[in-house]
Parts: sequence; C-alpha cells; structure tokens
Amino acid sequence: MSTVHTPRSARPSARIALVTATAALTAVTATACSTSSSNTSDTAATGSGSGKTIQVVAAENFWGSIASQLGGSHVKVDSIITNPSTDPHDYEPTAADARTVAGAQYAIVNGIGYDAWADRLLASNPGSGRTELKVGDLVGIKPGGNPHRWYSPDNVHQVIEKITAGYKKIDPADASYFDQQKTAFETKTLAGYNTLIADIKTKYAGTPIGASESIVTPLAEGLGLKMLTPETFLDAMSEGSDPTAKDKATIDQQIKNKQIKIYVYNSQNSTPDVQAQVKAARAEGIPVATVTETLTPAGATFQQWQTTELKGIEQALAKATGK
Repeated sequence: MSTVHTPRSARPSARIALVTATAALTAVTATACSTSSSNTSDTAATGSGSGKTIQVVAAENFWGSIASQLGGSHVKVDSIITNPSTDPHDYEPTAADARTVAGAQYAIVNGIGYDAWADRLLASNPGSGRTELKVGDLVGIKPGGNPHRWYSPDNVHQVIEKITAGYKKIDPADASYFDQQKTAFETKTLAGYNTLIADIKTKYAGTPIGASESIVTPLAEGLGLKMLTPETFLDAMSEGSDPTAKDKATIDQQIKNKQIKIYVYNSQNSTPDVQAQVKAARAEGIPVATVTETLTPAGATFQQWQTTELKGIEQALAKATGK
C-alpha cells in the first residue's frame, strides 16, 4: 500500500509553486474570478431550458476539461492548476483562487492527498449550497492509495457520470441537455480514447512494463499491462522521496535482462534516477513512452492529451513485441 502523499520538496526545480496567499483564503468576496477556463465543447444539440450557467471550479485542468465539455454552454469552468510546470501537490492557492471557490456552485477536487490545498480552500470559503465532488471518495480510494485516478479509464467514466448527475441536480430544467452532452462525450468525443484502450488491452494484455512512478499504475491496470517496477520505487518517485538502493538495483536488472518490454516515464518528474533508467532502457533497445501529470500542452483537451499518450504507448508496445 502506498504511503500518504506529502508535499514533494524533492521534485525538480522546474516545478513552480505559486505565491502563497493564505490570508486571502478567509477574506474573500463571493464574486468568482476566472483563473483559467478549460476548452468548452458544446457536443450535443443546442439546449433550451433555464438559460442558466453553472459556475464550476476544478482543482486540476484534467478534471476541468471533462467538466467543461460535459456542461457545454450551460457551465463556466475555471481550473486552478493549468500550468504544466506547476506541481499540484505543492501548489499554494492565490487570492484569486479563493474568490473563484467562493463563487462556485460546483467544485471538483481529486482528493486522496493529492490536492490537500483544495480541501483547505473549500473549508475556508464555504459556498451557499455548493456541490462538491471529491474523486477519491467517489471511486473508493482512501488517503494513502494511488491518487492518479484520471489515468484509470474506469474511474474517468465514473467521474463523467457523477459530474452529469451533479449538473442535473443543480439545473434540473436542463437535465435533457446534460444527458445529451454526456452521451455525445462518451460515444463520440472519447471514441478514440476508448478504442485505443480496448485495442491495447486486446493485443498486449499481460505484457510486462517498467515505469518511473505510480502515475502509470492505474493506466497499466486499465490497459491490462503487467507492472514489474517495485511499488515502493513508484511511490517514492511520486512522493519526492529517495528510492532505496535495493529498488534501483532491481530495476537495473529488469532493464539489463530485458524483463520489461517498454519503459513509461513521467517527463514532468524526470529525476536523475529516472533519467538514468530511461538512458539504460534505450541502450538496451527497450522502447520508451512518455506521460505527463497534467494537460500537455496546457490548452489541450483531456482526450487530445490522453490519446496522444496512448498512441505513444501503443507504438512502443508494437515495436517491442512485433505485434
């Protein structure tokens, strides 16, 4: 079992923590201030009804992108974490973030110790009748478990269902519109994402892989791939702590003996240990695939980001196995 995620001071210096504004958390206005809007895609037919716009805040832009596309023209989504260089674990909220949260009708946070600052923001800025979705609670992962639920295809679909239900409860007059949005998003917008997952699982299930950190674990599970990297190493890298010499030696042997077919690493957390493993894997002819923690580029939609990464993994598996 993974340990509770704590601020990762050992993260590379490229990770940028924004200015602390703790005093602003309790002294805020109720007016929402936009921090960043996810791409809005009105995928269903133009809706009629209340003409209402639900104010939504998402702690991270990967959830914000989904929320924006599900809500279409009836929501305005502000995502707090939008810069690929910002570490969601270590983020320090600003006064603008506090105002956004105070004015939101719907708040989406990841939970599971990943964004504890978001819990503090919500507690410091109680909104009147605000709906709150904590992904960890929804999918039944407790603090100490793997928080990277946006890399679990099953969990992503659970979140889609829950967000839609939340919109319908807040704005029942537009319930049919939100149902149309959800259907279009799941069957059309996510078609490429769903197809890639199914194809990789069908063709490469059981293939042994290595990875740089625990962000890859939910995806490997969703794709049916076999993770050989010790969980203790994956957790240490995700949490910014030093991996053990034993774990590093195990991984070195896995690479040297080609026990793993591909190596997947988070390019936003490429420590010297990870860089050495990537170099060793390439030297042994083991294909390397890349993932990132947040939307890359920052303006990408959830599905653009994920399908690009899935294609990279599929290509690496094809090269490694000849399938």
